[in-house]
Amino acid sequence: MRAGKGSISRPRLPLPGCAPGSAGGGGAGAAGRAAVPVLLLLLHFFIFLLLVLVPLVATAGCPGFKFVLSYTFLTAIMRLVILEDYDQASEWAAKYICNRIIQFKPSQGRYFTLGLPTGSTPLGCYKKLIEYHKNGDLSFKYVKTFNMDEYVGLPRNHPESYHSYMWNNFFKHIDIDPNNAHILDGNAPDLQAECDAFEKKIEEAGGIDLFVGGIGPDGHIAFNEPGSSLSSRTRLKTLAMDTILANAKYFDGDLSKVPTMALTVGVGTVMDAREVMILITGAHKAFALYKAIEEGVNHMWTVSAFQQHPRTIFVCDEDATLELRVKTVKYFKGLMHVHNKLVDPLYSMKEN
Repeated sequence: MRAGKGSISRPRLPLPGCAPGSAGGGGAGAAGRAAVPVLLLLLHFFIFLLLVLVPLVATAGCPGFKFVLSYTFLTAIMRLVILEDYDQASEWAAKYICNRIIQFKPSQGRYFTLGLPTGSTPLGCYKKLIEYHKNGDLSFKYVKTFNMDEYVGLPRNHPESYHSYMWNNFFKHIDIDPNNAHILDGNAPDLQAECDAFEKKIEEAGGIDLFVGGIGPDGHIAFNEPGSSLSSRTRLKTLAMDTILANAKYFDGDLSKVPTMALTVGVGTVMDAREVMILITGAHKAFALYKAIEEGVNHMWTVSAFQQHPRTIFVCDEDATLELRVKTVKYFKGLMHVHNKLVDPLYSMKEN
C-alpha cells in the first residue's frame, strides 16, 4: 500500500549484510564497482609484462631463456611448417629435434625420450641428426627412443625389419646406448604381452617428450590404418591391402613375402606424448595433409586426430600442400618467421 497524505510511513530496515542507510546492498555494489578498475589495471599490467618486458629480457643476451620462451608460446597450438623441398623439411625437423634435446639438458637419471618412425620420409632427418652428432653438437648418450612399429614374423636381422632399418640408418652412427633404444619384438612368444610391456616401458621412462612420425597417403600413422580407434594403444594389427601393396617394393614385388601383420603403437599412445612432430612430404600425401589440416577429426584419417593435440607440428614440403586452400598456405607461410625461431641455433652439447 503506497503511503499517502496522513498515512504513517514505516521505516525501511537495512538488508542483511548492508550498512545502515544503504539501499538494498548499494554499498556492496559500489565497493564491487570500485574494485573493477583495480582488477583491470592488474590485468593490463600482467599483459604488459607478458608482451613487452619478457621478450625484452629474452632478447637481451639470454639464448636459453629465449628458446624456452619460444617453445612455450610458439608451440602451444597446432603448427604447419612449409618448406621448399624434402631436404629443407628434413633439415628443419632435425634442427628442431636437436634444439629440443639440447634445451632439455639430459643427464644421468634425466633422459630425453624420443619417439621415432621408419620409412623413407625420416631418412633425411636421420642423416642430419647423424651429421650434428659427428660434428660434436649433439649427443644421444642420455636419450631413450621408442619406435612406432615392427613387422610380425620377420627376423630381426632381415634387411626389411625395422630393427635393421634403425640400426643401419641411425643407431650405429650415434652414441646411443642400445639398451635405451626400444623397438617392438615381432617374434615375441606372446605378442599382446609384448605390447603391454612396451606401454609399461614408456610409462616408466616418464612418457614421450617428442614423438616424431610420418604418415601414409591414406593418413595412417605408424600402422594405425583407416578405421583405427583414435584412443588405441600398442597392439597387434592386421595390415590393410593398400599398405601391403605399398610395401611390396621392399620385398622384390612379391606379395607373398610381405608381412600381413605388425605390432604398432596406438593413436592414443602417440597422443600421450608431450609434443608431436609429423613429417609429410611429396604430392602423393597432399590429400592426407588436407584431411589433417582443413577437415575435422575422422577415424578414417587417423592423422587428423592430432588437431586435438596441444602441441603438434606438421612439417611438410611445397608438394604436400597442393590440396590445401591458397589462404591456408598463405596463412602458415606468413608465420614462418615465427616458426624459424623454434630452430634458431641455441648452443651445442660440446659447449657444456
